[in-house]
Amino acid sequence: MANDVTDLLIDWSRGDEGALEQLTPVVYAELKTLARRYMGRERRDHTLDPTGLVHEAFLRLVDQDRVRWQNRAHFFAVAARLMRRVLLKHAGRHNAAKRGGGLVKVPFDEGDQPARGGSFDIVALDQALRRLGDLDPRQVQVVEMRLCGLTVEEIAEALGLSAATVHRDWRMAKAWLTRELGGPRVG
Repeated sequence: MANDVTDLLIDWSRGDEGALEQLTPVVYAELKTLARRYMGRERRDHTLDPTGLVHEAFLRLVDQDRVRWQNRAHFFAVAARLMRRVLLKHAGRHNAAKRGGGLVKVPFDEGDQPARGGSFDIVALDQALRRLGDLDPRQVQVVEMRLCGLTVEEIAEALGLSAATVHRDWRMAKAWLTRELGGPRVG
């Protein structure tokens, strides 16, 4: 399946519109899962639902005419970044209306995701990721890919790194983000 996605992405990068038509149903379910993860941490009264988020992000993905897709992991990393941008745009409008109303911290749980429960402050996370990007852009890539559900092995393949390096980057980034976002230290 991953090889099929990679082949279709490469064909699409080369201008094969038929590859995009074949790719869409193959990746839709995974994009919807990714969107559910993001939306599961958003405020309850959010105006977007996972389907709307997928559609907005997919429209932006299709518009990426200069991207040379490397593989499945690369595609989903870009999709995760675009979903985050869509949510940031919506959060900006919502916060402008409320003038900052009630930001919530994003502590990391013992796994690879921000802790469940409560709302997910995508703005605070984005600001922290931007600051981390000034220090270590690769760690930001690792965080984005982990948060969209890619395995360490998929990230290592996409970035041309060893799994041990990805694990180390993830641990360092998670600790840094936990500190920046004011959450409890995760061991």
